[in-house]
Amino acid sequence: MGMMNKFMNFIGIQEEEEITEREHVTEHAEEHETNPVEQRKNKGNIVSIHSAKQVRVILNEPKSYEDTQEIADHLRSRRPVVVNLHLVRSDQATRIVDFLSGTVYALNGSISKIGPNIFLCTPDTVEIHGSISEILNNEG
Repeated sequence: MGMMNKFMNFIGIQEEEEITEREHVTEHAEEHETNPVEQRKNKGNIVSIHSAKQVRVILNEPKSYEDTQEIADHLRSRRPVVVNLHLVRSDQATRIVDFLSGTVYALNGSISKIGPNIFLCTPDTVEIHGSISEILNNEG
């Protein structure tokens, strides 16, 4: 796996399947490089970095505990989700956070509190650095 492929996989731009498929195409193209005419034909196999799928961040405000399944489905699809729990009672908010904590644990992801009753849930393809509470404490 090339260094560029590792980097693109690390930041979540492409999946492992895309990497192996592109490497297979590259290896196949190298086997058939004999004259300039064939080299021009193989240029169609080049994949632009800009054509890779974009990562979407989902914003969700559940109104009840039943809405939590939708959030878990986004996480299973490897999409980060910002969850605003201002619309639910505190006992439901606790249940929702417990459920999402279990979901991100099962997916090797993470959950971080980014504000009062606001959480960021991320799959394992997204890395979180820093903390909002540190910034708030430094300003105060």
